Formats: sequence, C-alpha cells, structure tokens
Amino acid sequence: MNLTAALRATRSRSTYLLALRPNAKSWRPWLAPLAALLIWEACAHLPGVDPRFLPSLEAVAARAWEGFVHDDYLGHLLASLGRDLAGFFLGGLAGVATGLALGFSPLLARVVGPTLMTYRQISLFAWIPLVSMWFGGGEAGKIAFIAMAAFQPTLVNSWRGVAEIPKSYRELSDVLLLGRLGFVALIALPCALPQIFTGLHSALICSWAATVGAELLFNLAPGLGGQMNEGQQMFLMDKLLLCILLLGSVGVVFNLLARAAERRCLRWRTL
Repeated sequence: MNLTAALRATRSRSTYLLALRPNAKSWRPWLAPLAALLIWEACAHLPGVDPRFLPSLEAVAARAWEGFVHDDYLGHLLASLGRDLAGFFLGGLAGVATGLALGFSPLLARVVGPTLMTYRQISLFAWIPLVSMWFGGGEAGKIAFIAMAAFQPTLVNSWRGVAEIPKSYRELSDVLLLGRLGFVALIALPCALPQIFTGLHSALICSWAATVGAELLFNLAPGLGGQMNEGQQMFLMDKLLLCILLLGSVGVVFNLLARAAERRCLRWRTL
C-alpha cells in the first residue's frame, strides 16, 4: 500500500515538473526575430557603418524612451489603434452580413456575386483617390479605407462558410422539421463559424496594414504613419525604425489575441 502511494506521488511530481518545463516548440517562432535583432545590432557596430542609415538598438531604445516620455508616442499609437478598430468593426460587420446573405440566398449570389468578385480583383490602394473624393482625407476617409480592407476577407470567408455546408446537413434539417430559422441558428451558423473567424482574423491583420497606408497616404494626422512620414522627411532613421517595430509588435499582439479568441469561441468543437 505504501509502495503504491509512493509511486503515485512520484508520478504526480514528475507530471508537475514536466508541465513546468518550457516547451521548446513554443520558443521556435521567436528565434528568427531574435536572430534578426542580433544581426542588426552587429551590423550597426561594424566599422564604416553610418549610424544615420543603420542606428543601433540602443539608439532606437533611446528614441523610444524619449518618444513615450516627451513626444506622446502613446497618443499616436492610440490614435492608430482607434482608427484601426473603427474600420475593422465597420468593414467586418458589413463583410460578415453580406457574406451570410450571399451564402443563404443562391439568387442573390448569382446576381451580386460576380460584381463582388470583380471588386476583389481591384487593388485596395487603387480606391484611395475615390475614397478621398467621397469622404475627404480626414478621419472619415481613413476609416472608410480601413473598412474596405476588412470587408473583403470577411465577405469571402463568411460566404464560403455557408456555401460549403454539406448537403446532408440540409437534409437533416428537413427531417428534423427545424424550419428556415432553426436550420440557420442550429446548423448553418455553427458550421460556418470557423470560416467566419478565419475571415475576421485575416481582416484584423489587413485593417492594421491599411491603417498604416491610410496614415501615410491621406492627410497628416496623429498616428504612427504620420510619425513615419516625419522620420523620413527629417532623416531620423531611429524614429522610422522604432515606428516599424511598434507596428510589427501590434500586429503580433493582434494575431495572438485573434487566435486566443478563436480557440475560446470554438472550443465546443473539441468537446
């Protein structure tokens, strides 16, 4: 009896220690960025390298400290995030609603689908002159441009999610006498949710990229894009590289949050 208890205690302790041990695979995605930073730092200290063109990481860190303490970089970051989330919400909502409507209505898909597919072939940045004329170069124009970036992936994935529901599921709905609303609520939407989340995930990344483009190409306003323009015009390479690092960091955070939300909302599929 004592031997059995001891074995169980040893097994529990081993399991606990294994759980605390870092997973090597979890560190692999960070190896490439870390290597890039090390190469950057090494190249910045090579003889003959002009720090005006390739500042060291210390110089970028000093610029970050000065920017967040004295130059309100946090305000610029929040301004970019506000535009991004506003455009993502508007474009994502419109894209999901339109995609579901096309998926549930074959007639609407035949009438409107070819036009929307043609719209997808036009580069997003080709719409900037038209958006500027319709909405102006201020906040409305920037948010409209970001919403257009979020609209495309949510539209396509929501449409595909409903259109690819197996025919047997529709037949099952008829057998169970669920009716149209029952089929939509109990079968169609749960089946389409993975595709919808894929579209929202893609839209989140696309809208953040469009936020930078809008701030660079529309009228100057508070935001990281405006700071990048200022860094380019004043030849402040440390400021320009800092903004790029901030943009990449926010994109990584968005990606992690989107994956966590998707796993949480779809965990019922693995139960």
